Amino acid sequence: MKTIVGLEIHVQLSTATKLFCGCSTDYRDDEPNTHCCPVCLGLPGALPRLNRRAVDYGLKVAKALDMKVLEESEFARKNYFYPDLPKAYQITQYDKPLAVEGTVEIEDDEGHEKIVRITRVHLEEDPGRLVHVAGGSKYSLVDYNRSGIPLLEIVTEPDMRSPQEARRFLNKLRTVLEYLGVFDGEREGGLRVDANISLEGSERVEVKNISSYKGVEKALTFEVTRQKNLLRRGQKVTRETRHFMEGRGITTSSRSKEEEHDYRYFPEPDLRPLRVADRVAAIDLPELPTARKNRFMAQYGISLNHARTLTGDPKLADFYERVASADPVLAATWVADTLLGELNYRDMGIAAVPAERIVELLALLRTETITDTVGVQVLREMLDACAAGKPCEPPAVIVEREGLARATGDEFAQVVEKVVAANPQAVEDYRAGKKGALNFLVGQVMKETRGRADPRELGKIVSGYIDTGGV
Repeated sequence: MKTIVGLEIHVQLSTATKLFCGCSTDYRDDEPNTHCCPVCLGLPGALPRLNRRAVDYGLKVAKALDMKVLEESEFARKNYFYPDLPKAYQITQYDKPLAVEGTVEIEDDEGHEKIVRITRVHLEEDPGRLVHVAGGSKYSLVDYNRSGIPLLEIVTEPDMRSPQEARRFLNKLRTVLEYLGVFDGEREGGLRVDANISLEGSERVEVKNISSYKGVEKALTFEVTRQKNLLRRGQKVTRETRHFMEGRGITTSSRSKEEEHDYRYFPEPDLRPLRVADRVAAIDLPELPTARKNRFMAQYGISLNHARTLTGDPKLADFYERVASADPVLAATWVADTLLGELNYRDMGIAAVPAERIVELLALLRTETITDTVGVQVLREMLDACAAGKPCEPPAVIVEREGLARATGDEFAQVVEKVVAANPQAVEDYRAGKKGALNFLVGQVMKETRGRADPRELGKIVSGYIDTGGV
């Protein structure tokens, strides 16, 4: 049974003020209901005034996604009642959106290039936020600080065929938005997804308000299994809206799926139609992820996988270019593989890492002053200092203080002789042709030298020592 997935992505645009009033959007560390005014509270007589920056950001996204900006777009009222929507309608765009017909290129599940079509992008206001009181209370509180935050809704065609493709699409879209500077991916609630999923021939189910990329994949994976099980038992999949419970990794039924006519759309009488298509030509786009990936491979000679990783975040790409000058391939390996892994382990961002210290570390590795193993040790010590808010010492200072410089030939010989003498059974196993025995002996020498010896070089030394009758 073919899986069919389409997404509706709600992106909070990183403007300084809300979509239809002058209230600040920087509300996350402030008390509830302190970033409100008559407009975003929907008080009688309050009139909306459109945020020009939000429109420009929407046009920028449309151009980056190669979309057609309509000659005239229009705001509409989407009528529905919910406690966090004080007007009982949401100002959005309906039959005349900002732009239509775009594309995003991703990899499918077989590793081939695939185009996901973008149906439309349109501007709308964010509703408020319900705060459910802990302890089994029978009431909830409403925080209107979020009410009126500018959202750009990006709607795809049902072109994705698995939860994994959906996640890859979201990762690619997030990267494009961050390169454009219209969206802060680290902001809580900055991106929310409604995922539509069906099995070919069955009804469509919508999973609402998923707040993470991993959550989208998990929710869709659960839905695929749930719907297949229903069909195997001879039951029908009901067209409905479901809620994803991230803590449990399941979806639960919320309500029957609304149709468009349920919202009674009609043009917003307090806002004039938008005619902004002529402004698209003047928009300058930055170098976008695909172009930067191709340039990295051509300019720096790095692999496709490294180029994809390094350009997946504009901050990471900028960091790499600051440290890559002396040896781009070595820098790509250490930044994309080693540094990123250590940062993820510590839940740190690349902004916390001093680029000059990584340049110094790469210089020690390039000149073979230290081994790769020692390089990892030094990197970890530097990152631990950064995570603790302490000064990040130069790697050469750490190497000198800890005595971690690459071991010399004389040191090799002494340690090899000691390790071989202490492990006669491993020596016999090596002579009997057991490959693991040599790895064990090399590991023991590495342990004795605290990683200051190159394991490949050590392998030759240890095998040569045994083969020539050193023991």
